[in-house]
Amino acid sequence: MDHNSPSNKLGLWTGLALWKKILIGMVLGVAVGALLGKDAALLKPIGTLFINAIKMLIVPLVFCSLVVGITSMKDTRKMGRIGGKAIVLYLLTTAVAIAIGLGLSAVIQPGAGLNMTASQSSVAKDAPALVQTLLAMIPQNPIKALAAGNILQIIVFAIGLGVSLVLIGEEKAAPAVKVFQSLAEAMYKLTEIVMAFAPYGIFGLMAWVAGTYGLDVLLPLIKVVGAVYLGALIHVVVFYSGVLTFLGRLNPRRYLKAITNPAAVAFTTSSSSGTLPATIKASREEMGVSEGVSGFVLPLGATINMDGTALYQGVCALFIAQAFGIDLSMADYMTIILTATLASIGTAGVPGAGLIMLSLVLSTVGLPIEGLAIVAGIDRILDMARTTINICGDMMVAVVIAKSEKELDQAVYDAD
Repeated sequence: MDHNSPSNKLGLWTGLALWKKILIGMVLGVAVGALLGKDAALLKPIGTLFINAIKMLIVPLVFCSLVVGITSMKDTRKMGRIGGKAIVLYLLTTAVAIAIGLGLSAVIQPGAGLNMTASQSSVAKDAPALVQTLLAMIPQNPIKALAAGNILQIIVFAIGLGVSLVLIGEEKAAPAVKVFQSLAEAMYKLTEIVMAFAPYGIFGLMAWVAGTYGLDVLLPLIKVVGAVYLGALIHVVVFYSGVLTFLGRLNPRRYLKAITNPAAVAFTTSSSSGTLPATIKASREEMGVSEGVSGFVLPLGATINMDGTALYQGVCALFIAQAFGIDLSMADYMTIILTATLASIGTAGVPGAGLIMLSLVLSTVGLPIEGLAIVAGIDRILDMARTTINICGDMMVAVVIAKSEKELDQAVYDAD
């Protein structure tokens, strides 16, 4: 029997776990991109098709998952309790993330010795008022919010609709709930189909990144990249695992195994919202989180939990301060932590949003906006790390809340 025959090779490929296929796609993409150089841009449409397919899932998946998640609880007090737990955990983990970022940047000193100067006009402008952010959360036209893909407004509308369906009683709500349940199941199946194409889309994306920016794009700012990636590792492996161990009383090994597929998707797509289909699937099927908790907590996390963005902002803010020779006081550090934590709530889970939010953090402590230009060159590489932390945090919080609400299938979580 010929083990090298095409049919055997195909069987070997189809038998691989999705994360392994994604990893192979990434490595091959980098290699092909390095070989082809600028010509690798020809492969970008493959990645664009995959990204478009992921984006296609986001709005209906978030909307249907939230409505189903809320209506499956049937208890508004329980829903408020879960929502409260989720928000507190998300904000606390975000504050810890930025503290890790600031600490690593203080130790590694990535901007020391650059001696850059900034013009007075380059100082970042004031951030939008908090009241404007809060007002923008309520959609004047929910259909327009759905069409525009405004995730924060969609979440507010979905929560309102879900709560209302619970309040009108089971008999009146049943027809609408059945529709949303069917749509949610269909979206989960469509997610499965789209995810099967992930390795090919990721191959195209990585080939384009490597070919366009070159492998040496990392060299000038290797310390910044190193600080962010080290921070990511510490936050996920040490902090998240620690929370699961001591707060959730769970073995973190299962969690670390279950995050591999979603983490691979997050790393390559740089989109928290885009990775949502993979996080919901892994949380339910690999960690035993109930449909109600995963359908409510994960879409909420994809919008308000931006641990990776906060960690990145801590590293980059201090890097920019060091590069321009600006000394920050302890009050400045606290201001950065507070601003980045609150700003993370309004950060959309799409590629590049972190760079925009960094300008708001810089403005609070008077750091020059010119610093953004330095970071922008490697933003895509940093975006990969921060998005990965974001979705790992979403999944950790979902597991902890499910355990506290007795909605974690322990047999699924403990399975090998």
